[in-house]
Parts: sequence; structure tokens; C-alpha cells
Amino acid sequence: MRRSNRDRGGRPPYDPVMMFKILVIQLLNDLSDERTEFLINHRLSFMSFLDLELGDRVPDARTIWLYRDLLSRDKAIDHLFLPA
Repeated sequence: MRRSNRDRGGRPPYDPVMMFKILVIQLLNDLSDERTEFLINHRLSFMSFLDLELGDRVPDARTIWLYRDLLSRDKAIDHLFLPA
């Protein structure tokens, strides 16, 4: 998975483990990207699962979509979420 070039500035990338956990939350709860973003911000159980504290940055719906799309293009999502 590509990492952003920190020399160009911008925010640091989100932790890949946290992003994977977000995909697990989506799968188990059948959530859209927008609803996932909303619920991460409003459910302490989701924040706890993701090791987030109140006030921490939460990936927006677009970031969640981009992460899933990246895994899909690399064919990694098939190995992570489909039965063997």
C-alpha cells in the first residue's frame, strides 16, 4: 500500500490497522461510508474498537471509500473478507 510523501506536506496517513477495522465495522453492520463516518463519531463502542479518543481525527467517508478501493484494486480485499 502506498504511503503519502511527507515532504510534500499534508496530513499524515491514517493507521492501516484502524482503516481495516473500519472495514470490519462496515461489513458487520452493513453500513455505507457516510453512515460509518457518522457512527464512529457518535458511538463510544466504535471509537473504543478503533482505539480512538474523543477529539481524535476520524476518517471521512471519502477516505474510507479510497482505502477500500485501494484494497480492491490490489485484490487484497478478496483475501481478507471472502471465505477460503
